[in-house]
Amino acid sequence: MSSAAKTASESNTSNAGPEAANDPGVDPRLLEILVCPVTRSALTYDREANELVSRAAGLAFPIRNGVPVMLRDEARDIGAAK
Repeated sequence: MSSAAKTASESNTSNAGPEAANDPGVDPRLLEILVCPVTRSALTYDREANELVSRAAGLAFPIRNGVPVMLRDEARDIGAAK
């Protein structure tokens, strides 16, 4: 692992609880590329729930082992968009 990758990895866990050691976070470049598969709108990262959230669709897509699961059937309903 490069020193830059180690630094990024360490910064993700420095101020968080014990669960954060397993949470690699989401690369900001990935958030620029990924869109909601339902609405094609932007996603936001919910660090506490480890999910990518589409407010437009009212869905939260899980991140498992560092990989976003962008399937409608796997998404959690967070309510209608406001």
